[in-house]
Amino acid sequence: MDQTDERILKNLMMDGRLSARQLALKLGMSTVTILTRIKKMEKAKIIYGYTALIDHEKIGYSLTAIIEIIAKNDKIVSIEDEIAKFENVCGVYDITGSTDTIVIAKFKERNELSTFVKSLASISNVENTITHVVLNTTKEDFRLA
Repeated sequence: MDQTDERILKNLMMDGRLSARQLALKLGMSTVTILTRIKKMEKAKIIYGYTALIDHEKIGYSLTAIIEIIAKNDKIVSIEDEIAKFENVCGVYDITGSTDTIVIAKFKERNELSTFVKSLASISNVENTITHVVLNTTKEDFRLA
C-alpha cells in the first residue's frame, strides 16, 4: 500500500458508489490504474466488501447493546467465533483487561436483547456476561476518513 492506495481507499470509504472513472477524474489518474489498484486491494482482502451506511434506528433497531464476556478455560477464540455467527452482532472484539471479549449488537425490542443475552450465557465456557444498553449515540461511523 502506498499513498495512492490510501487516497483511493479514503474516497471509497466516503462514497463506495464512486465508479473507477469518477475516482480517476477526482484523483487525476487513469481509470485503468484505479481499477488495477482496486482489484489488487480486493485480492489482498484490504477491501473485502462494499456496503451502504444506514441509520439502524430508522429501520427499527433502536437498541444497541455492548456486552462484556468473561470466558473460562481459555476458550475465548471458539466463543468469539460462535458469537460472530449471530445475526444481530455488529462487532466482536478480543480485548485486554478484566473482560475477555466485547460484543456490540443491535436489537428491535427488549425481548430480543433478553433472548440474546441468555443465549450468550448458555454458550459453553462463558463464565459471565455484563450487558450495557446504549442510551444515546453521539457517533457511530467506522470509516477512518
